[in-house]
Amino acid sequence: MKIQVNQNDGVNFVALTESGHEIAMDGGAEVGGQNQGARPMEVVLAGLGGCSAIDVMLILNKSRQHVSHCEIVITAERADAIPAVFTKIHLLYRVSGKQLDRAKVARAISLSMEKYCSVTKMLEKTAAMSFAFEIIEA
Repeated sequence: MKIQVNQNDGVNFVALTESGHEIAMDGGAEVGGQNQGARPMEVVLAGLGGCSAIDVMLILNKSRQHVSHCEIVITAERADAIPAVFTKIHLLYRVSGKQLDRAKVARAISLSMEKYCSVTKMLEKTAAMSFAFEIIEA
């Protein structure tokens, strides 16, 4: 995998991914940023959410669960000292669909968090990871 990060101006950068996508990143105002992109640590959490959401959807589809919508709300805490790594991360999964099997949803999320999600496996080395889920009948 290869990513190229190019400076636009000051602490504003654009990452060009191997798959041909751009991710805008900018530092906070305290370091001269102009809020023209996500903070890099936000991108890390977005990667966690994307990785786990894909796992969960693939597992639920194989389990013949009819999901109409899946969202993950991620909250995190960071260390006060430099480097300000994540110390706690909580994922709240909201899975919508018709007659979803609670046990299958729980299993899909557990498999993602405990086995399949590469981002989770990296982040759990510094952060206490937790999750919960809600099923919404749609």
